[in-house]
Amino acid sequence: MNLDGRTALVTGGYGIYGAPISEALAEAGAHVIIASRSIKPCAAFAAKLRERGWKADAESFDQSSESSILQLRDRLIKQFSAVPILVNNSVGRTMRGFDDSLEAWHQSMQVNADGFFAISRAFIEPMMAAGQGSIVNISSIQGVVAPDFSNYAGTNKTTPPDYHFHKHGMIGLTKYLAAYSGPRGVRVNAISPGGFQTDDHQEPFLSQYCRRVFLGRMARHDDIKGAVVFLASDASGYITGQNIVVDGGYTV
Repeated sequence: MNLDGRTALVTGGYGIYGAPISEALAEAGAHVIIASRSIKPCAAFAAKLRERGWKADAESFDQSSESSILQLRDRLIKQFSAVPILVNNSVGRTMRGFDDSLEAWHQSMQVNADGFFAISRAFIEPMMAAGQGSIVNISSIQGVVAPDFSNYAGTNKTTPPDYHFHKHGMIGLTKYLAAYSGPRGVRVNAISPGGFQTDDHQEPFLSQYCRRVFLGRMARHDDIKGAVVFLASDASGYITGQNIVVDGGYTV
């Protein structure tokens, strides 16, 4: 599970799940590139990782723009010669509920469907040319099971339909890309984490969600790290096209 000498691009690499993902890869020895539309938070988090003695840098790109994605790829390959690890973690949250506008749906798909495919294709091509690489797609339990709206009873929150659509699609495209690139030495897998506990998760949602979780709690900072490093590293060298559910037993 050693990643020394490898470059890893983590999109959305400073957020709720992005931060522990970037941290885990850096801990394992990778030079982590934290990228999103906003450069300042990426740069700030990369600086924190460097303060701990790890290798990290920041980049800016727009996942809704294929030209921006290709420019990012070309910059990284010029600088590092190869990017053998891609973690697709960026997500656009434009819809707020079932009755939101169709335009909000379209904006979501620009990032979460079109953009996800565009960045996967852009980085998988040089991986196949090199004969090696690992792509890890961060899906969700909402891409595995139907929503449980009772979790949100007594709150003003819900789960929007676009998120379920593109997270289910992410798992399907993971399998397609694994079949497409496998003969050229590239592995593509997904991780479907459960809900991550933040200060925003208060009662009654917290109790209603946790009642379904075998381990009785939401995910914490370190809970996704092992799965990410495992799939990015040679430890999973004969695993591709899979979806690892990291949810404390919620979906079982």
